[in-house]
Amino acid sequence: MNYLNSQLQLTRQKILSEIEGINPELFDIQTKGFNNTLHWHIGHILTVTEQFLLGYPHTNHLPANYGELFGYGSKPADWKGDVPSVEVLVQQLQEQANRILAIPEERYSEKLAQPFLGLETVGEIFTFALFHESNHLGQIHAMKRVIDAAN
Repeated sequence: MNYLNSQLQLTRQKILSEIEGINPELFDIQTKGFNNTLHWHIGHILTVTEQFLLGYPHTNHLPANYGELFGYGSKPADWKGDVPSVEVLVQQLQEQANRILAIPEERYSEKLAQPFLGLETVGEIFTFALFHESNHLGQIHAMKRVIDAAN
């Protein structure tokens, strides 16, 4: 197994263990000092990683409304319609990890159709996706601590 796959598995495991056991009533609390909720962060990780590595919204793996709910610049205060539960998002994160792990290593050197933030290959965007997930893992961890301290 290559280092990117190992890092994805580690990061996803940490995200899932961080949210495990949280009282479901706390997922939609927007704590002071944070722009979003735990629920939003979970959906955001899923949606943006799907965009980076698997072609969302041009895939059948996630519903079309996920971009509006969890994409860049979205926020729970604007949510309308059918919002997936945290349980559904967690299941989709697990399924998504399997799809990412199935990407052949030789694809990592393929050029992106259009560079993104100076990144030019699938492997480079993979490393950025891992950075992005780790950043949101830190946000989840901090929010959880604030919520735990308040309750």
